[in-house]
Amino acid sequence: MGENSRAQLIHIDVDRRLGHEWDEWNGKPLPGQGNFDAPPSLFFAWSAGTIVLTTAALAVLLYLLAPRLAAIHPAIPTTLWTALAVVAAGTLLWWGLILASVLLKRPLLPEWLAERGPYLRLMSLTSKVAARFGWRDWVENASVKVYNALALERGRTVGKGELLVLIPRCLSKDTLDSVLQVAGKYDVPVFVATRGQLARRVIRERRPRAVVAVACERDMVTGLHDVAGKVPVLGLTMTLPAGPCKDARLDMPKLEEWVKNYVKA
Repeated sequence: MGENSRAQLIHIDVDRRLGHEWDEWNGKPLPGQGNFDAPPSLFFAWSAGTIVLTTAALAVLLYLLAPRLAAIHPAIPTTLWTALAVVAAGTLLWWGLILASVLLKRPLLPEWLAERGPYLRLMSLTSKVAARFGWRDWVENASVKVYNALALERGRTVGKGELLVLIPRCLSKDTLDSVLQVAGKYDVPVFVATRGQLARRVIRERRPRAVVAVACERDMVTGLHDVAGKVPVLGLTMTLPAGPCKDARLDMPKLEEWVKNYVKA
């Protein structure tokens, strides 16, 4: 296709409603006009706290249950304390390797041990903790940046018919037009859904080898947790100047860069 070509826009209706993560929104303007840009370091700080908090909670629970467990068998508490210590040490070592991978820009762990494995669960757990303190969107933005950094280190490329671009319906008209122009330029189909879990259905039917997905931070973290373990994904978050689910905008140069680098010449 030529540079002025527009990609075909395909609508998909599925079961989980996009934007449901914003059901509690009170209608007031979002902070920073819906721009939750945050450095990756923010995620590492919150995820470290989440790991420590989770380990402490398990330790307290084990401490409270130890007398009853000892009554069943004296060796049970000691075994569980040892297991907790081993898991905690292993988790911190893994977290350190994720941090080193981002800092060094080198994949120190295989995908199944990094961005397509336990990292997805840490993203979700850290998001829940951050939400309790009103930091959810910024921490999720940072977590998606870390995820993308890990994924980009793989240097993956695919054929033109093997990449999909997935977008929500809430993009502004000019942003949607720009997305279609970029996708048309590289002959990549664009899918838009009115409800969530779009990626799972599209991936099942189209069987792509890679996906570039666009969503707000909240839907992105949920979607990556659902899908990234099954197919490689890059996630591009949006700014929400008019609030959630309306006239969203995104970084078009980055979208084109990802699509261009993904698709083999």
